[in-house]
Amino acid sequence: MKKVKPTTSAQRHVEVPDYSVLTKTEPLKKLVVSKKRAKGRSGGQITSRHRGGGYKKLYREIIFGEEKKGVPGTVKSIEYDPFRTTFIALVSYQDGDWRYLLAPQELKVGDKVICDEMTTISLANRLMLKNIPVGTPVHNIETKFFQGGKLVRSAGAAATILSQDGKETSLKMPSSEIRKIPSNCYASVGQLSNIEHGLIELGKAGRTRLMGRRPKVRGSAMNPVDHPYGGGEGRTKRGTKRPKNIFGKVTGGKKTRPKNKYSNKFIVSRRKKK
Repeated sequence: MKKVKPTTSAQRHVEVPDYSVLTKTEPLKKLVVSKKRAKGRSGGQITSRHRGGGYKKLYREIIFGEEKKGVPGTVKSIEYDPFRTTFIALVSYQDGDWRYLLAPQELKVGDKVICDEMTTISLANRLMLKNIPVGTPVHNIETKFFQGGKLVRSAGAAATILSQDGKETSLKMPSSEIRKIPSNCYASVGQLSNIEHGLIELGKAGRTRLMGRRPKVRGSAMNPVDHPYGGGEGRTKRGTKRPKNIFGKVTGGKKTRPKNKYSNKFIVSRRKKK
């Protein structure tokens, strides 16, 4: 982590990751698109509170699947992506194509990458789970064959291959959950970059606003019509037996996963409760 030298009182506690690992500041123009943000609204109605505003940003088109299967590529730069917590890598492929992919920790400019059914176990290489040795950290994991990576895509995340059981592979997820995934699904090798992301200190409320997060108001500061905790004289307790959200639904320990969800059969061990 890098501590900012304070030139104002708002910067006194700011801590940011060390961005010296990045090799390029501007993205490749043909791989960026302008993306309209919903700002927490659907049809004008607020569906997700406390979202809106923030800097304008361009979306980097990233490949999460096997679009370049069998074509070797070379890493040309490691870049920042404003839409995600991990860094991304710009790869030049032998067929003349350029693509972005998620960058694992310690990936460097000049490294070779490839996606194939079976290949060498090296950083950012993508291959079938059944061909990855037990104990290998992986990321960007598919749940269905050729669907594209859906799991383990945030900064510093990695799942570990625990065992190979015929047509299924057991993985330990970052949440400590153990689950089975079909062995013909693909995953990328390595732990994702920007491990220190969780240690960031924003330092001031303004930086949160620039990230598109609007202020949150305490339920106890609202009126009774607006929140179950609202009303009362002065600072009063919540007045309800169980903690509730703004809609009156019970929170705080209540299980939200559907009992009959299709993927329950793939979960060997649930994540540990805090």
